[in-house]
Amino acid sequence: MSIHASMGNRPLSGYMAGYLETLSLVERLHRLLLDVIKDEFERTGVIEINAVQALLLYNIGDNEVTAGELKSRGYYQGSNVSYNLKKLVEMGYMHHQRCEIDRRSVRVRLTAQGREVRDMVQTLFERHSEGLENRRVIDLDGLETINSSLRRLERFWTDQIRYIY
Repeated sequence: MSIHASMGNRPLSGYMAGYLETLSLVERLHRLLLDVIKDEFERTGVIEINAVQALLLYNIGDNEVTAGELKSRGYYQGSNVSYNLKKLVEMGYMHHQRCEIDRRSVRVRLTAQGREVRDMVQTLFERHSEGLENRRVIDLDGLETINSSLRRLERFWTDQIRYIY
């Protein structure tokens, strides 16, 4: 269901309309990011992993992390992080081992094959960054303004979650 559709017939204030547009854009941009990654992988013949899995590999980078840390770092829309990690281990993109301190926790890190995928996503993002800059789609000040605003929104939402509990 669209965020806009959830308001029914009530008139929207200018601020509310702007907020709903922001929510809609954030949602659409995330879906588009996954589509862009999926298209890149199809173009290069990498079909065994999906865009969410590729983004997981990218976000792990050179670190050794737990599934909980990944959930808190990234947003994997409509995905089960534990399931995707299990699949990536089975396909040889990650190593995993039980944490010595907390045996319930599993730590993961990339294999050489996983680092190749991470590098492909990094190259894609570098190409996009250069394209945005070269075509003057948005300048560095504009990116900083967007990022600052999104960080404030993130803090606001985080505070809302904290106050629930």
